[in-house]
Parts: sequence; C-alpha cells; structure tokens
Amino acid sequence: MPERSDIVYVYDGSFEGLLCCIFDSYEHNELPFEICLEDAGQETLYPVHYVYTDTAKANRVKAGIKKKASYDVYKTAELGYYSCHPRKELLISDFVRLGMKHGRKTLSMLADDTVSELLGAVKGLTRESHQLKGFVRFSIYSGVMTAVIEPKNFVLPLLQDHFCDRYASDTFIIYDKIHEYALLYARNRSAITPVYNYKPPDADGEELLFRSLWKLFYDTIAVEERINPRCRMSHMQKRYWRHLTEMDEQNEPLNLRGKKRDGHDTPFLGQDRPELSETEVSP
Repeated sequence: MPERSDIVYVYDGSFEGLLCCIFDSYEHNELPFEICLEDAGQETLYPVHYVYTDTAKANRVKAGIKKKASYDVYKTAELGYYSCHPRKELLISDFVRLGMKHGRKTLSMLADDTVSELLGAVKGLTRESHQLKGFVRFSIYSGVMTAVIEPKNFVLPLLQDHFCDRYASDTFIIYDKIHEYALLYARNRSAITPVYNYKPPDADGEELLFRSLWKLFYDTIAVEERINPRCRMSHMQKRYWRHLTEMDEQNEPLNLRGKKRDGHDTPFLGQDRPELSETEVSP
C-alpha cells in the first residue's frame, strides 16, 4: 500500500463519485489525506484534487471489487457509504484496498483498525434500519400513507424493499427529515429522491380518530406493574419517540363508549354504541 499523501480528494457525494475517488487513487498510486464533499465548505491548506463522477470508471471499480475481493466486500463498502461515520469515505477507500489485496478474508481481519471500524459503522446502520422497520408510524393524508423519520444513518435504501413489499398495494412516503430524502412508492414503482423542507399537512378528523384508537390500544394492553421506562429506552431510544403515535401526548385515547377521557364526543364514534357486557370483555 502506498504512503499516505498530503492531497485532499473532493467529490460530489454520490456513491459512484466515491468509486471514482478509489479509481483515481489507484491511477495516481496515492492514498489521499482526506476525501471530502464538494459542498461541505471545508477549507484546507493541502492541495485539492477534484474527482469528477464517471459512470464507466465507477462500474470498473465495482466489477473489480466483486471479482478480486468478493461481493460481500463490495456490499460492506456500499453499506458503509450509507452510514453516519464522519470519515466514511477515507475508511471505505482504505477498506477496498485491503479487499483487493486479501480478498474475501478481509471481512474476518477484525484486528485491523480499518476493518473493525467500518464493520462497526455498518452494524450501527443495519441495527437502526431494523429498529425503524418496527418504529415507523404512518398517517394517512388524502389517501397517501406518510411517515417522518429522523435517523442518524441514511437508512432509506435498507427500508425500501421491506416497506414496498409490505404495502405493495398502497401509496406511501417515508420522509427522512435529517438527510432531506424521501422514499416514494406507488403502483409497484419506488424511488428515493431529495425532498427539501417537507412538512406533512394537518391531520383531519378521521386520522385523529385512528391515532386516538391506537393510543387506546397501547394503553389498554399495558401492564402497569411491569412498566419499566429504563428497559423501554434501552430497546427504543427516546430520539424515536417524537414520531411514535402512542408516545404523543396530544393523541388523547378514547374510552370504550367512544368518548375522550375529558368527556367530549369523538367525531365518528357516537353515544349510541352499546356497552360491552362482562362476558364480552372477559378473556
């Protein structure tokens, strides 16, 4: 592996652009000191090399990694790109060089700082995407299911197949507020696209009703004696709570007669709903 140089690579932020950085690194036989986004606004005293995204170069690097290292090494590099590691570009570049040298066994080289650090970043990404598969809460606006998330990592590519398969007959939007991207799905077609300053519309009466019903269900099945806030936070960090319907105090639960706990009628459940007998409510 060549010596670390004092040059900084600047690219457009795309995964193809990062692969082109790796291509140029091999072509010039140098290891960049840093790899930065062109719009990051960082100033440096080091010489700068601007890397232009070339699909042909990116495809050559992609094919080379899969052939000389392995598909798993390539996939790890791709997942690392979606992570929130602050220096992921340089980490991936160094990891790819190890993969091209050692092949498939690179992934088992856990004593190597580059490998262990990248695998740790990928683990954080996959864990967060797994959690969000259960934490995403949709609201319906004009027939479109809409959810807002605030993940640390760029998890939309990992959520895409799961939600498109699960809601194949629906239309939905999952908006990543942190990265300002949205997963859009309709009629068996999906796309991940930049969306800036998106704000869901105000919920209508029917949506508010179903939020209240979900809150009622959540409160009803809870066993008060077994409530353990610390244990809950270890499985569901508080940063997720702001977008969970059951954790929003504004979603006042309904009682079984169709009234809110403050005594006001709901717009859809009337007072004529029959009361449940003891035999109907008992297990």
